[in-house]
Amino acid sequence: MTVVGLTGSIGMGKSAVTAMFRRAGVPVFDADAAVHILQGSGGVLLPEIEARFPGTTGPAGVDRAKLGAAVFGKPDELKALERIVHPAVARMRAHWLRRNRSLPVVVLDVPLLFEKKGWRTVDVVVVVSAPAWMQRKRVLARPGMTAGKFRRILALQTPDAEKRRRADYVITTGCLKHETEAQVRHLVACLRAKRRR
Repeated sequence: MTVVGLTGSIGMGKSAVTAMFRRAGVPVFDADAAVHILQGSGGVLLPEIEARFPGTTGPAGVDRAKLGAAVFGKPDELKALERIVHPAVARMRAHWLRRNRSLPVVVLDVPLLFEKKGWRTVDVVVVVSAPAWMQRKRVLARPGMTAGKFRRILALQTPDAEKRRRADYVITTGCLKHETEAQVRHLVACLRAKRRR
């Protein structure tokens, strides 16, 4: 099995590229989706999160705004949350990889692949990238986003130029959607061909 680590900074189009990999027949483990399950209604992490960050959970699961306010810009609090969440996500990922071990190519969608050293656990690193002006336009169009918040998020992420430099492959989304999809299909074909050799 070739394990692909897919990453990209905020607003680069990683979610769209993830969907393209799925359409190309490649299963994807979505780390963000795993977190939503773990923190959603009935999620297994709710008691531990509530104990550490009182008032941040309810019947619907984690209140993302309240939890965000409790950790954003507070490195020690963020680390405490990560110590709760990351091991649980790692267990889900390991289980998913075991279930899919007979497949030639799988994708791990990990937003902080470089920041949390996840690149060491994959065979191939794919970075999704777009021009900075396009990234900014996409992000600032999101509900509740501000220029200040965008700057703070970028400060926590490995710069796009460094991600591209360290990538095995770069998928560009600063083009027409069908052109990006063609890049994904070509990459999948190449990875499958390598597995057959």
